[in-house]
Amino acid sequence: MFPHILPKRYFDKVLDVAPPDLLLLKRMQNLPAMIDMDVRLRIMERYEGYVQVLTLAAPAIELLGWPDVTPDLAKLAKLAKLAKLAKLAKLANDSMAEEVAAHPEQFYGFVASLPMNNPDAAVKEIDRAIGDLGATGIQLYSNVLGKPLDSPEFEPIFARMAEIGLPVWLHPTRTPGVADYFGESRSYFDLWWAFAWPYETSNAMGRMVFAGFFDKWANLEIITHHCGAMIPYFDGRVGGGLDQLGERSDDPTDVAALAKLSKRPIDYFRMFYGDTALFGSVAGLQCGLSFFGAEHVLFGTDFPMDPEKGPGFIRDTLAAIDQVNASADDKAKILEGNARRMLKLRLPGS
Repeated sequence: MFPHILPKRYFDKVLDVAPPDLLLLKRMQNLPAMIDMDVRLRIMERYEGYVQVLTLAAPAIELLGWPDVTPDLAKLAKLAKLAKLAKLAKLANDSMAEEVAAHPEQFYGFVASLPMNNPDAAVKEIDRAIGDLGATGIQLYSNVLGKPLDSPEFEPIFARMAEIGLPVWLHPTRTPGVADYFGESRSYFDLWWAFAWPYETSNAMGRMVFAGFFDKWANLEIITHHCGAMIPYFDGRVGGGLDQLGERSDDPTDVAALAKLSKRPIDYFRMFYGDTALFGSVAGLQCGLSFFGAEHVLFGTDFPMDPEKGPGFIRDTLAAIDQVNASADDKAKILEGNARRMLKLRLPGS
């Protein structure tokens, strides 16, 4: 449910337009299975029955901005940038749809990417990608150029997905340019990835909870990358801790937040879904499974981001699922049953 891809047509365009300091692209260029379909398919063939629902790899499309021109042309430049990013999202979705059509036995679907700095265009692309191309949902990042996902401008996107009845995939994002300490220019030692990404996901989930997402849209389904990030491990803080919201602050927003919810905060956090992309951690998977329950956990690997550039996370994730304390029925839900139910696809054997 969370393998990553950069279709070659899309990736070639990205290399033309991306800022030169976008370090994630350096990482992606060193992963052949991300771009080369022949390499990808050869790795997949090692695991009987292994199939993918494709998700576009980072960076988020809105980070691929063209530089603005002189100040007197800034407005025109902004409009041109929005139009170009919308076209880039369409190229990404068209390219993934082409791979699904070319390899239907290996790729059961794809997840649409959106130009999130242009919410109106994003809603149009939802309808085009799902209605015309057959996308199985959409992928969003934990913030949009620093804006939280519960900002009013993004509400139509979530409302549309709740209406359609397909999931939202939630992926973390933060760059090393966000420093960990005042006075420093950047985050060092990949800590922006190792620790800040799980925080990003967890914080985005919390903002959605307190914005009342699941009260507004009871059937909204959100699949969090890396099994809910920090939330399962910190269930005590999420539970009894957030039940006391407003007692640590005089801010009226905090004080009034609980009264706006119809359930305890932790009950909303359990309404999210998580994938198994924990890099083979049995303890982490057991924690996530205990928090969400088997019906809210789906098989995902983060392919091909492992040190072996493809096979490692598939093998290690399958081994972790094999070792985790769960019934055979629950493991079947994780491995395929939940995906079959949620994605509404005509899958073999369904």
